[in-house]
Amino acid sequence: MATATAGSRARARAAHKRGLLWGLVVILVGAMVAPLGGYVYVAVAHAESQETATPWQQNPRADTWRQARQGDQGTTQASGPYTTSQFIQNGGENWRSLRNGPVAGIMPWVMAFGLVVLGAVFTFVGPHRVEAVTGRKVPRWAAWERAMHWFVAVTFIVLAITGLSLLFGRAVLIPLLGHSGFSAWAIFSKWLHNIVGPFFSAGILLMIIVWIRNNIPKAVDMEWFKRGGGLITKEHVSAEKLNGGEKVWFWFIVIAGSAVCITGLIMDFPNFGQSREAMQISNIIHAVLGIIWITFAFGHIYLGTVGASGALEGMTSGYVSEEWAREHHDLWYEEVRTQATSAEPGVASGGPAHGPAQRHD
Repeated sequence: MATATAGSRARARAAHKRGLLWGLVVILVGAMVAPLGGYVYVAVAHAESQETATPWQQNPRADTWRQARQGDQGTTQASGPYTTSQFIQNGGENWRSLRNGPVAGIMPWVMAFGLVVLGAVFTFVGPHRVEAVTGRKVPRWAAWERAMHWFVAVTFIVLAITGLSLLFGRAVLIPLLGHSGFSAWAIFSKWLHNIVGPFFSAGILLMIIVWIRNNIPKAVDMEWFKRGGGLITKEHVSAEKLNGGEKVWFWFIVIAGSAVCITGLIMDFPNFGQSREAMQISNIIHAVLGIIWITFAFGHIYLGTVGASGALEGMTSGYVSEEWAREHHDLWYEEVRTQATSAEPGVASGGPAHGPAQRHD
């Protein structure tokens, strides 16, 4: 009876922890996507008002600025690496039109599409659950690896919220906060984004260096993709410590994530001789790839929490259940089990009591 009572308390504590983690996930994801609804509403309303406006009402000074953008030369008293005798740098207007047009108009729908896909997967496929029956745990991630992961995750969320605020804030937040309120938030967001960005970039570089050895593509990954990772059929598909999908996520970060970090640093430190054109191009690349990164991060968060029940425990406690390890990463589990058995020859084939699998009651 005492054992049953202790087990009930342990399950209650575990359920409470899961509830807290779910609440945190909902708050963070909501903070990232909250501007989306307001942006869509404001964008539609703005489009309707533009349709009814005459060309003169849309931009009464269009002819004046069109003439100024022809690149006529003049004189200026200003000095510095970015000042010229040109009245208006036409690239700035082109950048503004691209940023506030296609980028700000299309990319929110990319995030929305990603959320719709995840909603469909959750509705029609559902989570992949593994019921642990032995209570035995397998060590998966060391404490320093978990600290590195959560440092990158938290800074990523901060950068996502502040970056989306700066990109969509004029359309979404001014109607909600007013001009003064949005101005204060935009100044703070820009400051925080610029401060956190370099630390995040350093975390990404460290993560790439540490985990690249676990993300080398192999033949088993092709088989994993052929069978869809068992996501829909929920069948067992062999995988190493990281499966094919996790490796794709890693290499996306290596390529697209590195581009986001580099372009961010180009804009963050403008005193190293880069031209205005370089910073304008960097801003567009940074925004587009950043939003794609956020969209894919929704999938990463889903699969790490709801989609594959038990995966989050590996990044919080460092351990996963023995059943979860066999179900999702059987090749890695057998490798760890073999190493532990070799270190302790007297251990039975069922798995060591204090090797790769430990009992956590």
